[in-house]
Amino acid sequence: MDTHALAQRFTAVLADLGLECMGVEFLPSQGQSTLRVYLDIPEGAVAADGERREVGIEDCEAASRELSAMLDVEDPIPGHYVLEVSSPGIDRPLFTAAQFARVVGQEVKVLLRAPLEGRRRLRGKLLAVDGERIELEGEGRTFAFGHAQVESARVVPDWMALGYAPKPKPGKAPAKKKI
Repeated sequence: MDTHALAQRFTAVLADLGLECMGVEFLPSQGQSTLRVYLDIPEGAVAADGERREVGIEDCEAASRELSAMLDVEDPIPGHYVLEVSSPGIDRPLFTAAQFARVVGQEVKVLLRAPLEGRRRLRGKLLAVDGERIELEGEGRTFAFGHAQVESARVVPDWMALGYAPKPKPGKAPAKKKI
């Protein structure tokens, strides 16, 4: 299943709704597979109050209706599957080099297709993106790899900045964050 090609086909349908197709995941299963489509709001879109607009349930519902109709007509996926339409969430997946570029400076988790310096799983601060070249600093080292080497990637939420970190016990100093 070429999820990249499928994401390309979804792009025009979603653009008509004012949405962006971040990427597509296909999770095969014996009984019923899952086709997951991640939506985002195009860069620069703002809500009525001037804040950056976020994907809402109404956006997911509208996208689901339109994509379901398209999939019913074109039937690009054999067998039974469930369509899931989702916002990226706080641990947003990263499907393209351009999406990596949007989160430079943040912590990310990356699974590579083949080992790099003996490692397939990398976690660290995203230093730079230059075209398709990605630089990541983790475990005291800098890793550089091409986007084509990425199997999957996600932003690691900063729970402290989001206000969800556990409160320190009375009388104890808060733990310092390691990077």
